[in-house]
Amino acid sequence: MKLTKKIVLAAGTIAVLAPMALAQDSTGAEVAAAGVENIGKGLAAIGAGLAVVGGGVGIGMVGKGALESIARQPEASGTIGTNMILAAALIEGATLFAVVVGLLAVFG
Repeated sequence: MKLTKKIVLAAGTIAVLAPMALAQDSTGAEVAAAGVENIGKGLAAIGAGLAVVGGGVGIGMVGKGALESIARQPEASGTIGTNMILAAALIEGATLFAVVVGLLAVFG
């Protein structure tokens, strides 16, 4: 858990500080304006990545619950499987919308 926290902090620091370092050959006002704009883009990219991670965790939890339910009551496996696929599709759709919004913020 500690390694994951360190990786997330490092990625966030790079996303926030790297655009300002790349824009240093301009005047001070241009650097400040470019830095603020690029910080927003970096944070939007991080948000899109977090949406994907959240969707993956959600689908994993749905699959885990479905497998545990089928193990407890094998005769209901068809109904449980159908509901699991429907829930996973809804989670994936919401994740896709979040990624598209994040990418629009980055490239828009």
